[in-house]
Amino acid sequence: MHERLPDFDMPDDEQVDLAAETFRLLADPTRIKVLWALLQGESSVACLAEIAGTSPTAVSQHLAKLRMSRLVTARRQGTFMYYSAADEHVRRLLSQALHHADHIDPERPTAQPA
Repeated sequence: MHERLPDFDMPDDEQVDLAAETFRLLADPTRIKVLWALLQGESSVACLAEIAGTSPTAVSQHLAKLRMSRLVTARRQGTFMYYSAADEHVRRLLSQALHHADHIDPERPTAQPA
Protein backbone atom coordinates (compact mmCIF):
# COMPACT_ATOMS: atom_id res chain seq x y z
CA MET A 1 0.00 0.00 0.00
CA HIS A 2 2.65 2.55 1.02
CA GLU A 3 4.77 1.64 -1.99
CA ARG A 4 2.17 3.32 -4.18
CA LEU A 5 2.44 6.65 -2.36
CA PRO A 6 4.58 9.18 -4.23
CA ASP A 7 7.79 10.14 -2.40
CA PHE A 8 7.19 7.60 0.37
CA ASP A 9 10.53 6.93 2.03
CA MET A 10 11.55 4.88 5.05
CA PRO A 11 14.92 5.02 6.83
CA ASP A 12 16.98 1.85 6.81
CA ASP A 13 17.23 -0.35 9.91
CA GLU A 14 20.68 0.97 10.88
CA GLN A 15 19.43 4.57 10.85
CA VAL A 16 16.41 3.60 12.92
CA ASP A 17 18.56 1.75 15.47
CA LEU A 18 21.01 4.67 15.82
CA ALA A 19 18.17 7.18 16.17
CA ALA A 20 16.48 5.02 18.82
CA GLU A 21 19.77 4.77 20.74
CA THR A 22 20.13 8.56 20.62
CA PHE A 23 16.62 9.01 22.01
CA ARG A 24 17.33 6.45 24.75
CA LEU A 25 20.44 8.41 25.75
CA LEU A 26 18.50 11.67 25.81
CA ALA A 27 15.75 10.16 27.97
CA ASP A 28 17.52 11.39 31.09
CA PRO A 29 17.03 14.87 32.58
CA THR A 30 20.67 15.16 33.70
CA ARG A 31 21.94 14.37 30.20
CA ILE A 32 19.62 16.97 28.71
CA LYS A 33 20.90 19.59 31.18
CA VAL A 34 24.52 18.63 30.49
CA LEU A 35 24.06 18.76 26.72
CA TRP A 36 22.21 22.06 26.89
CA ALA A 37 25.02 23.54 28.98
CA LEU A 38 27.57 22.26 26.46
CA LEU A 39 25.67 23.93 23.66
CA GLN A 40 26.47 27.22 25.42
CA GLY A 41 30.18 26.42 25.26
CA GLU A 42 32.95 24.13 26.37
CA SER A 43 32.90 23.08 30.02
CA SER A 44 34.55 20.90 32.66
CA VAL A 45 32.98 18.08 34.67
CA ALA A 46 32.95 20.17 37.86
CA CYS A 47 31.13 23.04 36.17
CA LEU A 48 28.64 20.70 34.51
CA ALA A 49 27.96 18.98 37.84
CA GLU A 50 27.12 22.32 39.42
CA ILE A 51 24.84 23.28 36.54
CA ALA A 52 23.07 19.90 36.51
CA GLY A 53 22.78 19.79 40.30
CA THR A 54 24.51 16.45 40.67
CA SER A 55 27.91 14.98 41.53
CA PRO A 56 30.97 15.13 39.28
CA THR A 57 31.04 11.31 39.33
CA ALA A 58 27.49 11.14 37.96
CA VAL A 59 28.28 13.74 35.28
CA SER A 60 31.41 11.81 34.26
CA GLN A 61 29.33 8.67 33.78
CA HIS A 62 26.78 10.56 31.68
CA LEU A 63 29.53 12.18 29.62
CA ALA A 64 31.11 8.79 28.93
CA LYS A 65 27.84 7.55 27.43
CA LEU A 66 27.31 10.77 25.48
CA ARG A 67 30.86 10.53 24.09
CA MET A 68 30.36 6.90 23.05
CA SER A 69 27.26 7.96 21.14
CA ARG A 70 29.21 10.86 19.56
CA LEU A 71 26.88 13.52 20.96
CA VAL A 72 29.78 15.04 22.96
CA THR A 73 33.46 15.55 22.21
CA ALA A 74 36.32 16.02 24.67
CA ARG A 75 39.58 17.94 24.66
CA ARG A 76 42.41 17.40 27.12
CA GLN A 77 44.37 20.37 28.42
CA GLY A 78 47.02 19.25 30.88
CA THR A 79 45.23 17.19 33.50
CA PHE A 80 41.79 18.62 32.71
CA MET A 81 39.18 17.47 30.21
CA TYR A 82 36.87 19.96 28.56
CA TYR A 83 33.68 18.84 26.87
CA SER A 84 31.62 20.26 24.00
CA ALA A 85 28.48 19.31 22.14
CA ALA A 86 29.52 17.40 19.04
CA ASP A 87 27.88 19.50 16.35
CA GLU A 88 24.94 21.57 15.19
CA HIS A 89 22.78 18.43 14.88
CA VAL A 90 22.82 18.09 18.67
CA ARG A 91 21.65 21.70 19.03
CA ARG A 92 18.77 21.18 16.61
CA LEU A 93 17.74 17.88 18.18
CA LEU A 94 17.67 19.30 21.71
CA SER A 95 16.10 22.59 20.63
CA GLN A 96 13.28 20.75 18.87
CA ALA A 97 12.65 18.50 21.88
CA LEU A 98 12.54 21.46 24.26
CA HIS A 99 10.39 23.46 21.84
CA HIS A 100 7.99 20.53 21.63
CA ALA A 101 7.88 20.34 25.45
CA ASP A 102 6.91 24.04 25.55
CA HIS A 103 3.96 23.36 23.27
CA ILE A 104 2.48 20.28 24.86
CA ASP A 105 -1.10 20.92 25.92
CA PRO A 106 -1.35 19.92 29.60
CA GLU A 107 -5.11 19.45 29.15
CA ARG A 108 -4.67 16.85 26.42
CA PRO A 109 -4.75 13.30 27.78
CA THR A 110 -1.71 11.13 27.14
CA ALA A 111 -2.01 7.90 25.20
CA GLN A 112 -2.19 4.77 27.30
CA PRO A 113 0.35 2.03 26.50
CA ALA A 114 -1.09 -0.91 24.60
